[in-house]
Amino acid sequence: MNILFVISTNDAETVYNAMRLANVAVGKGDEVNIFMLGKGVLFEQSGNEQFNVQEQVDQYKGNMYV
Repeated sequence: MNILFVISTNDAETVYNAMRLANVAVGKGDEVNIFMLGKGVLFEQSGNEQFNVQEQVDQYKGNMYV
C-alpha cells in the first residue's frame, strides 16, 4: 500500500504520533512518503522528554521531504 503523510504542525505530540504510525507502516511493508510543510519543517525543535520526535525520525526508513 502507498501511504502519504503531510505534517504541517510543530506540535510535538502530533508529529511524534504521525512518525510512529509511519514507522509501523514501513515495518509492515508499506511504501510511506512524508512531506513536512509550514511549521512541520521545525520538527527537529518540536520534540520534548515525553514525545521524542527525533528518535522516531531516526527510525524512519521511508522517503521524507522537508
